[in-house]
Amino acid sequence: MDRFEGRCWLDWWANTSIMFGPVEVAVVITATDAGWDAHGHLVSDSDDDRDGFAFLCDFDPVFTLRFDDASTVAVTVHPFQDHRQFTLTECAGPVHRSVEHYLDLT
Repeated sequence: MDRFEGRCWLDWWANTSIMFGPVEVAVVITATDAGWDAHGHLVSDSDDDRDGFAFLCDFDPVFTLRFDDASTVAVTVHPFQDHRQFTLTECAGPVHRSVEHYLDLT
């Protein structure tokens, strides 16, 4: 397979049991000499969906890209400024990792 073009889902896992999303996306993945190249966009035009996706990307850009056949690959999302379009790279580190986030309530 030299090219895949279709709809997939980006799943953002808080831990092994809790998933936020999923975000439905349209992606184009092409084979390259170095591996693969991927880019895509959100299927939804909703500002709420975009804002939720932007929040998750800013918090931690590692998602699981899930295909129709339930196969998955861990990816890092590199969103464009509008957070509706993005490029993907294969996640080089662990998918499950510790993330700390604090809210200042004062």
